[in-house]
Amino acid sequence: MTSASTEMIQVGALRVRFLVEAADSNGSVSVFECFVPADSKMPAPHSHDAFEETIYGLEGTTTWSVDARTLDIRPGEAFCIPRGAVHGFDNRGTEDAKFLAVASPGVMTPDYFREIHDVLASTPGGPPDPAKVAAVMHRHGLTPAPPAS
Repeated sequence: MTSASTEMIQVGALRVRFLVEAADSNGSVSVFECFVPADSKMPAPHSHDAFEETIYGLEGTTTWSVDARTLDIRPGEAFCIPRGAVHGFDNRGTEDAKFLAVASPGVMTPDYFREIHDVLASTPGGPPDPAKVAAVMHRHGLTPAPPAS
């Protein structure tokens, strides 16, 4: 059974589209595409203790920081982010990028991205309220990384 959604969730510059939700996989995985515009920095490095996340490059190049290690992911390349690893990503290139994210077990939901979108939309043109962002992240099993010193 497939439930590939046509809903594109906008979260700042990032766009997300779920292909498999937990309900479709008996809770085993959540699978979603992330569209990252060229030359864009994604905020909110974080970790998660309830799931692993595997990233598979589809288009362009995304640059990932995982526990202070940096790697570029191009089409056809993949890596797994272990539970508890602090990570984040950017698109430092001149072309848009797209990657597939697989969360196992399937605890990541579209609601997380919708709620983060709402927090960002509540402060147009200004920085989002870090406490509100952190509250949404915690509610969905993500832990914001401490600020870099």
